[in-house]
Amino acid sequence: MNSARLPRLAAACAVGACCLAAGVALAEPVGEVSTVWKLIGPNHKVVVEAYDDPRVDGISCYVSRAKTGGIKGAVGIAEDLAEASIACRQVGPIHVREALPQQEEVFSERLSVLFKRLQVVRMVDAKRNVLVYLTYSDKLIEGSPKNSVTAVAVDRGTPIPLRR
Repeated sequence: MNSARLPRLAAACAVGACCLAAGVALAEPVGEVSTVWKLIGPNHKVVVEAYDDPRVDGISCYVSRAKTGGIKGAVGIAEDLAEASIACRQVGPIHVREALPQQEEVFSERLSVLFKRLQVVRMVDAKRNVLVYLTYSDKLIEGSPKNSVTAVAVDRGTPIPLRR
């Protein structure tokens, strides 16, 4: 392995370990489509990423969002739009690893250099035995009301344990 890549690999592993220890899911790219062709730098696009709920086996969420290209996008200083969509599905037997809080952030990703983040929050609807996932963006000063929600009904034979 190239010795110049070792520090970057070590940093990526450290970030991944911290996210797993914190119980935050890591996004995996699924695909993308170009929306605007750019002469210099990458095109503007819509990306689709998947993540598995870190505390609930058998549930995967798919988030689509705009990603800014061009020169600013290429060097990582572009501010992506505060628009995203989410769909979560049961992809295997559902097993809740531990009691869940009523509401918890399960995914967060930077959309600008300093101030904007895409958030995914899991909420438990105990009355209906449903896990609800909400995506939205926030800024240091002012967030966006643009949001998307999805829900996964859990079989009544598998009650969702709540942390009290």
